[in-house]
Amino acid sequence: MASSCMQLCQRSIGLLGAKTVGITLQYSTQVQPWSAVFRTSSKILTGPAFISGNRYTLHMKQRWRQGVCYYSDSHANHLTNDVKDAEESSGTDSLMPLQNQNSQFEDVMPSTESQMALALDAPSHPSALEEICDEEAVRISVSTDLPPASFSLRDYVDKSETLSKLVQLGVNLWKLEQRPNVGTMLLKLDFKTDVAPRLLFLKEIGVEDSRLGHIVSENPFILTEDLENLRTRVNYLRSKKFSSESVASMVSRAPYLLNFSVKRLDNRLAFYQKQLGLSAENTRNVLARLPRLLCGSLEPIKETLKVCKIELGFKENEIQHIVIAIPKVLTANKKKLTQIFDYVHNTMKVPHHLIVKFPQVFNSSYLCVKERHLFLQYLGKDQFDPNQPNYISLQRLVSLPDDAFCTEVALATLEDFYLFQKTL
Repeated sequence: MASSCMQLCQRSIGLLGAKTVGITLQYSTQVQPWSAVFRTSSKILTGPAFISGNRYTLHMKQRWRQGVCYYSDSHANHLTNDVKDAEESSGTDSLMPLQNQNSQFEDVMPSTESQMALALDAPSHPSALEEICDEEAVRISVSTDLPPASFSLRDYVDKSETLSKLVQLGVNLWKLEQRPNVGTMLLKLDFKTDVAPRLLFLKEIGVEDSRLGHIVSENPFILTEDLENLRTRVNYLRSKKFSSESVASMVSRAPYLLNFSVKRLDNRLAFYQKQLGLSAENTRNVLARLPRLLCGSLEPIKETLKVCKIELGFKENEIQHIVIAIPKVLTANKKKLTQIFDYVHNTMKVPHHLIVKFPQVFNSSYLCVKERHLFLQYLGKDQFDPNQPNYISLQRLVSLPDDAFCTEVALATLEDFYLFQKTL
């Protein structure tokens, strides 16, 4: 019985060995970015070699299925079922399922290749590193939308008509962008409807073109003020007998002036007239020469007047004379005022009435007064009493430049003065 079984097995192997089994599986996938061709050459399979060849063929079919399913989801389930059927039938008769499966692949391939061709024909975005010719570079369209966010108004100048026109007027955008919310406000303004009418109004009241950029740089909020309110405030100043030239000059040198209401302007005028005890004409004269007195806080002005009266010892009429001559004294630093007064009055021995006669000394620097006085003292020419010979007034002491002071007052050379300064 055993010998007969062995004979049957040998006869079966001989029959299988006599047959030539040609198995060819060829397919190609040409889908970017990879392309591959897998081919199994025809072999004569006998015994164990047949089994290994069948496994190799199944392995190739699985790889092909993975490549096709990557690009075509519609055939994924169909191909998977075919390969599973081939694997299940490989143990009995592997030739028929392979041929059927090859025919099924041939049926599937045309539709898959057409889909791949469509994918290849679809337009793709060029790489940022890809070189292009000049003609293509010219045809590239750039979006003109404003940047969503930026820390500088410089990024918006080329795309905002308002900012570009303001730059042409001489507006310092680097100053405005440092102030909170000003940049956003300017970007929201329309040049023709918001900016141009107010600039034309400033020109109508006499402001020079060269001062428009300075006004907007210092006070951009004037571009959001109502035109009727601006006209009302200008008319009020004119009703107080400020000339048209004075109003234009005041607006140019104090850009925030027209941002204040008529009531506030009226209160400021009354305050200075009452505190200084000046006439209406002298009050207008002081405010026209220093219009920022109407814009700032009144508390520092009150303190300065107290310092002049209590600490420096000036009388009310002397303070009036000083303010009319030098309105800037009202806004001067209190420490500077006391320092200069102390040196002039206590060191140089100049009395109050002479200081009132030449109040320009408060406009000069403390170092300048000290150096020139010590130089005159070194030369023996520090004479500040008008009743004595070789009298030197405070005006000549502080108002002349260095070269004129040396030749006309000190009667020395400029080099001598510079050498003396190095010894201090």
